[in-house]
Amino acid sequence: MKKIYLFFLIVFALSANSQENKTFENMVGAEMKSASKTINLAVNPNTLNYDITYHKLELTVDPNQVPTQASISGKVTTTFTARANMTTLTFDMFDSLIASSVKMNGVDLVYTQPGTNELVINLPAMQMTGTSASVEIIYSGSPTSSGFGSFKIDSHNGTPVLWTLSEPFGARDWWPCKQDLNDKVNSIDVYITAPSQYVAVSNGVEPEAPVVNGTLKTTHFRHQYPIPAYLIAIAVTNYQVYNQQGGLGTPESPYFPIINYMYPETAAANIASVAPTPSIINFYESKFGAYAFRNEKYGHCQFGWNGGMEHTTVSFMSENNPGSGIYDRSLIAHEMGHQWFGDKITCGTWRDIWLNEGITEYLSGLVVEFLDGNTAFRTWKSGKITDVTNILSAPSTSNLYLTENQATNVNRIFSIPVTYSKGSMVTHMLRNKLGDALFFQAMNTYINNPLFTFKYAVTTDFKTQMETVTGLNLTEFFNDWVYGQGYPKYTISVQNLVGNQAKIIVNQTQINSTVSFFEMPLEIKVTGAAGATQTLKIDNTSNAQEFIVPTNFLITGVTFDPEKNIISKGNVITLNPVLANNNFELEKIILLSPNPASADLNIEMPTNILLENASIYNLLGQKVLESKNNVISVSGLSNGIYAISIKTSEGLVSKKFVKN
Repeated sequence: MKKIYLFFLIVFALSANSQENKTFENMVGAEMKSASKTINLAVNPNTLNYDITYHKLELTVDPNQVPTQASISGKVTTTFTARANMTTLTFDMFDSLIASSVKMNGVDLVYTQPGTNELVINLPAMQMTGTSASVEIIYSGSPTSSGFGSFKIDSHNGTPVLWTLSEPFGARDWWPCKQDLNDKVNSIDVYITAPSQYVAVSNGVEPEAPVVNGTLKTTHFRHQYPIPAYLIAIAVTNYQVYNQQGGLGTPESPYFPIINYMYPETAAANIASVAPTPSIINFYESKFGAYAFRNEKYGHCQFGWNGGMEHTTVSFMSENNPGSGIYDRSLIAHEMGHQWFGDKITCGTWRDIWLNEGITEYLSGLVVEFLDGNTAFRTWKSGKITDVTNILSAPSTSNLYLTENQATNVNRIFSIPVTYSKGSMVTHMLRNKLGDALFFQAMNTYINNPLFTFKYAVTTDFKTQMETVTGLNLTEFFNDWVYGQGYPKYTISVQNLVGNQAKIIVNQTQINSTVSFFEMPLEIKVTGAAGATQTLKIDNTSNAQEFIVPTNFLITGVTFDPEKNIISKGNVITLNPVLANNNFELEKIILLSPNPASADLNIEMPTNILLENASIYNLLGQKVLESKNNVISVSGLSNGIYAISIKTSEGLVSKKFVKN
């Protein structure tokens, strides 16, 4: 999507030197590509009075241009419906693009370009709320084409190539549109006229063969699913086409085409690198339901930026090394995952960008787990935790849901450590908290909810959906990890107790005051003699919290969070391997219930501690009852206070109870 900034290049290099992390950096760079500075992302109030239902883009382009003098000409026909009574119609359009004609029903309309990157059209009469109309705009000019613009002329192996990349707000740079995250176009037709020796690419499918007219060729693409402006794209060069097939092959999940557009000079390597594509997309279908655009296609289109961009039905992709032709599998997984999270359901504001990028990056982690196994997945999670905790900006600005000011800064929107790494790990922590069955059920329900499908969703929508499916209150989790900042640092002490028990005391500090305490399930792996291992699971809800847990052996070693299921850093773990054999510990782990008791008194203790005898005494010290059972009938005793002496295999304990 967007431009990679020097800050990220420097900081990310401190923690990531591997090829995998370089690919990740490039991917983020592409996804933030179209903006080179801080830009006001406030919704354009002049475009809120109508909904777009259809675009027909008729574009004439030529890759054989000097990049700094790139030009485009076109006719855009737009059908819209009035949300309110309106006399003017405003489109976002870069000032360097010049409209030469605007018509409605064949009649010329008056229009202005006021120098605010807008095209303002005077309607012939007031259009009433709920009515629809179409306008035709003819324009030409020089779109942003140099540096890291959203309309790019480049070359590969001496052959010119043209491509676009509009996220988050670059669509207006090359065509008149409405680019705010409040409207999806119901359907589009894109006609690309270019030199006849080239292959053109866009969203959707070709309903008919290209038409050659002299030295030019017009290729028609039709996309009949709702789409935001930033996901509409074109590319033109001497592409070689390679076809694959996706889908599970069932009535509910039939096959669909996967079309790859690749540079001829690296086609052999490219074909090899896309081999996992069917397996990945079928895996996603098994977890999140049918690929939403299966009536058209999925595929990849090679382009000249480092990374990828999830244009609906055709992700634009680049090599992990220039000239290699090889796409990194993690890049394939990430951009494909966007077809569910980002394209099918799109974040409703840039403040909610983690719903696109964080969840999708987690899907690339699920592919690691699926194809490579748990050890590789654990390494993947460890890398994400390192990204979050090692970047200097993360502790103080690591809220996933952005502030209004943060959402005006492209660097912050597409922050590697926060939006991508923290977003993916928070998604995983939600899975770990809910368990696999509930997590995948909730995610599947969310992505297929007609309230959001082919529309927009914000963080509160996602939270509500997860709560509705699971029946859990997730407010604390979202407050801590989505709206809050920082992460916890744990101090944990482990003490062996008698009877194969262990006492765990958990203390926590937070590196940012926005979160007072992170309530989280924790895992502690303990080891013993002869390689024995056991994972202890506790639910940490308060500071200095103590847990008495059963163990299978004398603990000789402790590892905190062995599976890397939580964002944390600087944890201190201490172990006292010596047995604590005293009545104080037994006092804590042996309980009486109910207390007061009227009928039966239950002596509760761990299963590996045996009851030898229990004697009950009145206030005069007289023994009134004796039993060798854990359940003692006290219905025959007079009401009052009694003492009970409990002899166990680990020692003697005295307690009091009330008979009522």
